[in-house]
Amino acid sequence: MMLSTGIQTVPLLIVIGMFSLFILAGLAGKLNKTQEYGISGSYTGWVGNGAAIASNWMSAASILGLAGIFYLKGYFALAFVIGWTGGYILLLLLMANQIRRFGKFTAPDFVGFRYESETARTIAALISIVISLIYCVAQYRGIALLVSWIFGIDYRSALVMGAIMVVGLIIISGALGVVRNQKLQYFVLIIAFILPLMYLNKDQGYFWLLPQFGYGEAVTDLQSRFGYFWAEPFATVSLYHWFALCFTLMFGTCGLPHVLSRFYLAPRMRDARWGVVWGLFFISLIYWSAPAYGVLIRLFDALSGNPYKAADPATADLVILNAALQGGLPEWVVGLLVAGGMAAAFYAVSGLLQSGSAAFAYDIYPRLLHPSATENDKLMVAKGFFLILAGIVLLLSLNEVGMIAEIAAVAFALAGNTIFPAFLLGIWWSRTNATGVIIGMVLGVFITFSSLLLGDLIPLLKSLFPLTSSAFLGAPLVIITMIIVSRFTSPPSEEIVNFLIRDVHDAGDAS
Repeated sequence: MMLSTGIQTVPLLIVIGMFSLFILAGLAGKLNKTQEYGISGSYTGWVGNGAAIASNWMSAASILGLAGIFYLKGYFALAFVIGWTGGYILLLLLMANQIRRFGKFTAPDFVGFRYESETARTIAALISIVISLIYCVAQYRGIALLVSWIFGIDYRSALVMGAIMVVGLIIISGALGVVRNQKLQYFVLIIAFILPLMYLNKDQGYFWLLPQFGYGEAVTDLQSRFGYFWAEPFATVSLYHWFALCFTLMFGTCGLPHVLSRFYLAPRMRDARWGVVWGLFFISLIYWSAPAYGVLIRLFDALSGNPYKAADPATADLVILNAALQGGLPEWVVGLLVAGGMAAAFYAVSGLLQSGSAAFAYDIYPRLLHPSATENDKLMVAKGFFLILAGIVLLLSLNEVGMIAEIAAVAFALAGNTIFPAFLLGIWWSRTNATGVIIGMVLGVFITFSSLLLGDLIPLLKSLFPLTSSAFLGAPLVIITMIIVSRFTSPPSEEIVNFLIRDVHDAGDAS
């Protein structure tokens, strides 16, 4: 891993300044309502909601991991771009309009209401917690790598420091420092990500006003001057694995609890739909830019005499920083880029941990452990469980395993194999019942981790259900299982069927 020679003063000051801005904005908008701890927020129009969706989506996987995957695997990494953006298309077409009509603030709440089952609700809550933990491991890794560079310390020390900083941010600014800052976060983050790319393109003589298009000249230069074919890494991976990863990320996007929660805030179906459209545009600005960083760092490697440099995962995950440093950008521009990466990772962790703690405090604790719990009790439990989850993620992150984007893909696989089928059938097939969804979600959990648990005994599982790509076959199997089990067991109540017909699919107020 690339360590700096000491504290990077200018980048550190920019990071402090950016987070101070976010904290002040969060404190200014803070409301003292217990029901808004990590599960609610405000609605501010199509563009504002789109920016909030994009900010909610941005993470270390988007800012750091995606560029690193492009650097190592070339066009194969397009599976991440297509999967993550294509998932929002599926949401727009299949679920965004209908989700808001349920009026539930969390995925477990939706499952419990739709399937009229506390067991199903509890399973969905536990799955949501596990998804949050896995996704947070990827974010912690990104935070540790950046903190390590800023302070010139080793990975584990940086990890502990970063974890303390995350918890401190939440304690200082409160939950709403995350929820109500998302629009501001996005616009600061997009400037921090694209401005350095404009500088790099301009310094290399490429078209810089729209650097997402200008870096194509760098691809040509790599091939003509150095014999490096950008598509070459793609040939080392089978087409099946590319499709499996692509569709897993699509299905997973439709099943991530903290993504789905954004659609409960839209007051009308049209608002939910246009919020997704704007969110997809804002997300695409990042995804169109990430490949450019991967290409440029390959070019810088080639110019330094090593066009086929084989990087370790830690170095690859810091591609955007390496590109800025090798490109000779001013310190303040490098600092802006680092601050943007830190902000994306910090707020992704905060949102995910809040989603996980809310699932425990509102969906498990008052129903299984303390039925008479008050709203204040739930709030205190949510805050306490937040700290517990933060500690668990810290322990899981101590050993460096996999790249940021690959770790995040496991969380998407779990969401795609469990939450996505439960929502899809829950919205579109009224015959789906509690027994079907319970058995289906349990099967989805098994499918997600089957290659990890039984892959050595049954090698076929590793081929059919790769750890990062299992939902390609897994989600259809879970959906089929839910349908078959529901067909042969008792149907849902007439009340829920009538609710779906009258309140979910009646488009009377779609405008």
